[in-house]
Amino acid sequence: RMQNSRSKPCSCPSLKLREVASMYFTMVAAFLVILVVALQGSAPRQSHFPYKVPLDAQGLLELSWNVSYPEQAVYFQLLIRELQFGLLFGMSDRGEVENADLAVLWSDGHNSYFGDAWSDAKGQLHMDSQQDYQLLGARRAPEGLYLLFRRAFSTCDPKDYLIEDGTVHLIYGILEKPVHSLQAINISALPGGLQRVQLLKPNISIPELPSDMKTMEITAPDVIIPSQETTYWCYMAELPEGFPKHHIIMYEPVVTAGNEALVHHMEVFQCAAEFDSFPRYNGPCDSKMKPDRLNYCRHVLAAWAMGAQAFYYPEEAGLAFGGPGSSRYLRLEIHYHNPLVFKGRRDSSGIRLYYTATLRPYDAGIMELGLVYTPVMAIPPGEDNFILTGYCTDKCTQLALPAAGIRIFASQLHTHLAGRKVVTVLSRAGRERQVVNADGHYSPHFQEIRMLKEVVAVFPGDELITTCTYNTEDRSRATVGGFGILEEMCVNYVHYYPQTQLELCKSAVDPGYLHRYFSLVNRFNDEEICMCPQVSVPQQFYSIPWNTFNRDVLKSLYGFAPISMHCNKSSAVRFP
Repeated sequence: RMQNSRSKPCSCPSLKLREVASMYFTMVAAFLVILVVALQGSAPRQSHFPYKVPLDAQGLLELSWNVSYPEQAVYFQLLIRELQFGLLFGMSDRGEVENADLAVLWSDGHNSYFGDAWSDAKGQLHMDSQQDYQLLGARRAPEGLYLLFRRAFSTCDPKDYLIEDGTVHLIYGILEKPVHSLQAINISALPGGLQRVQLLKPNISIPELPSDMKTMEITAPDVIIPSQETTYWCYMAELPEGFPKHHIIMYEPVVTAGNEALVHHMEVFQCAAEFDSFPRYNGPCDSKMKPDRLNYCRHVLAAWAMGAQAFYYPEEAGLAFGGPGSSRYLRLEIHYHNPLVFKGRRDSSGIRLYYTATLRPYDAGIMELGLVYTPVMAIPPGEDNFILTGYCTDKCTQLALPAAGIRIFASQLHTHLAGRKVVTVLSRAGRERQVVNADGHYSPHFQEIRMLKEVVAVFPGDELITTCTYNTEDRSRATVGGFGILEEMCVNYVHYYPQTQLELCKSAVDPGYLHRYFSLVNRFNDEEICMCPQVSVPQQFYSIPWNTFNRDVLKSLYGFAPISMHCNKSSAVRFP
C-alpha cells in the first residue's frame, strides 16, 4: 500500500488542477485499494480509544476516538457490525449531507477501496485531490469490521471540515449495493443519519479521589420508554432525612444496557429550599398530570449528554448538597430519542453521584451569564445569522466578586431551537483577553456541561460577554426572548469556585429605548402599529413589517442602546 506524502505545504490548487487531480485519483484507484480481509492489524487496547458513541439508533455502527494534541490530530476507530458494500463517514457544518467532508469505504463487488472525498451542494461525491483521512488499518473480529484512520484538526484544504472545540456533527451513510466508482455515489439517496459529539475533549488529568467517597444513583425506576420520537421523562427522588452537607466531586452516566442509542441526555436538578416538600412524580415532563411545583426544581447538580465521559470537579472544590438551607428533593430529567419508535423498551438509566463528607476547601458555584429571559430581545423572521449579546459588566463583577477572583472550570451553553453559535469572552480594561467557551457549531439538541481546557480566572472589574447567533429562516414572525421552546434564550451556565452570592449576571436592552424603536417604526410605516401601553412587547414585535430598514435599525439598537443590567443574588435580589 502506498503512503500518501504528508509534508505538503498548505496550498489550495486552482479548479482546473483540482479536476485533473480528481480524475487522476479515480484512474489510479489502485493507489487506494485495500483488501480489507487481507489486512491483519493487532487489536488496539481499549484504553487507546477512551471516547465512544453509537452512530445509529440500532447500535450497528460504533465510533471510538482519541485526541492527540501534540500531533493536532484525531484517531478514529469505527466498528461496523454488519458491513454490506461500504460506508461513508464524515463531518459537516450542521449535519447536512451536502458540502460534507467524508472518508469512504466502498466495494465494487470484487475489491474494496478507501479514500477521502467531499460532497457538493447536490450530495454528489467527488474524490478529494488532497487525501487527508489516513487509513491506518482494518481488521475483522467476531463482532464486525474495525476500521482505523486518522485526521488532522486542520488540513488547509478548502473542501475539508476544520475540527474545532465544541460540537461536531458527524454523518454516516450505508452502501447497500456495489459501486463502480466514487463519483457514482449520491449521499442524499443513501440510508444514514447524524450524531453530535464533542470530538476535542480536554486533556485533563483526573484528580485524586478521597478514600471516604460514597456513591448515590439517581435513576429512572424501570420506566417503559414511550413509543414516540422524543420524550422528556421526569422522576422525583429524595435524599435521606437529615442528610448533612456533602461535596459532589464527580458524576457519571448509568445507561441501561441496550439503550445506549436511545438515552440522549440526562440532568439532575435540586429543588428550591423554600418548599418543605415536593410531590412524588414519575412520568413525561410535559404531561398535564405533572405537579406545577416541579417547576421549582431548576438548580443543576449534574448534566450529561451522549458521548460525554465522567465529570470531575477540580481537587480544591466540590458541589455542595445536603445540610441546612438545601432541599432534600431532586428531579431527574431524561431525554429519550427514539426515532425508530421501539415499543416496550424498559429503562433504568440515570446519573451516579460520587460524594464525600470530607469537605474540600471551596464550594463550587454556578452562575448564569448572557441575556435576561425577556421579550425585549427579539430576532426578526427570515434571518440566517442574527446576533444578540448579553453582558456581565465590570460594575457587577466589581461589586460581587472577591478580591482574589473566581476560577471558571466548566461551562454549559444554552439556547432554544434557533441557536446556532454561542461564545463567551472575558474582557479586562476594555480588551478581550480570553475565550471562556465557544461553540461555532452549537446545537440546541446537544447540551452538556463541558470541562474547560484551562481554568479561566475572573477578577473584580472584568467583563464577561456572551454572544449568540440565531437562524430564523423557517419562521414567519418575530422570535422573542422567553421560556417557551419557540421563544429564545442566550445563556452560559459557568461552573466556578469559590462560590459567591452572584448567581446571575445578565443584561437586556433598556426597555425605554426599545419603546423609541417602536415609535420610529410606526412613524416610517404606512400601516398603523398599535403602540398603546396595554399592548405587550411580543404583540408589538409581531406587528412589525420586517423590511430591511426595520431589521437594520433593530440591529443598531441592540448594538448601541443602553442596557438594563441584572446583577442578582441567589434569592433573585439584586446587588445594589
